[in-house]
Amino acid sequence: MQMIRLTLMLLFCAGIANAQASDGSAVQRVVKGQSLESQEAPRATLEFEKGFKYLGGQSFSLYGVAEAEQHLFVKPGSDGSVDRFYWVQFEHYLPSNTHTYNYKPERTTQVGDFQFIYDTAAFNDYSAVNGNPESDGARAVAMLAKNGLSFPKRLARIRMFYLPNPDRRSELMIIYGEALAADAKVVMSDDGSLLDEQSPEVAKMIRMHAADGVKITKR
Repeated sequence: MQMIRLTLMLLFCAGIANAQASDGSAVQRVVKGQSLESQEAPRATLEFEKGFKYLGGQSFSLYGVAEAEQHLFVKPGSDGSVDRFYWVQFEHYLPSNTHTYNYKPERTTQVGDFQFIYDTAAFNDYSAVNGNPESDGARAVAMLAKNGLSFPKRLARIRMFYLPNPDRRSELMIIYGEALAADAKVVMSDDGSLLDEQSPEVAKMIRMHAADGVKITKR
């Protein structure tokens, strides 16, 4: 009996360690199955629908002014790229500066218990947009590559921002994206066409898909 308990404990700890760090860096949030649990900034549980695979988490300095913790949940496609993904990122500015997150609340959407500021866009080549090696996008690309995956070239995405504290120095960012078919009637560009302005029906669809694939609750 003691051997069984020890084996189960070792398996449990191994699973948590794998969920907490994909590149050896420590992260604070924990993934259990389809759920990502955050104890602060904000205290929340994000539960992703079945079919999304957790690739891992990593923490890093972002341009020397902020700290970021990034997690990826993906639905792989048949060609080595992902069909759909959630890129979850917790950020806060370092004490060495006075920066704040100043997103204009032009568009907001409710996902679970949280209201997010958001924008939508469509790209000809999403990986190319994340080419700066110092960017969080490059980190996401590297994590995908480590798992034999990549972002799809033709892609529509929604970025959602939640600011948990009045000082606006920390944020939860969720990017949901999905591959676009070759014959999709969507206005795209290299740096991202604004879907809400140029393809509003597609923008609405992406926003609904993003909300349907994850349940977010306050803790």
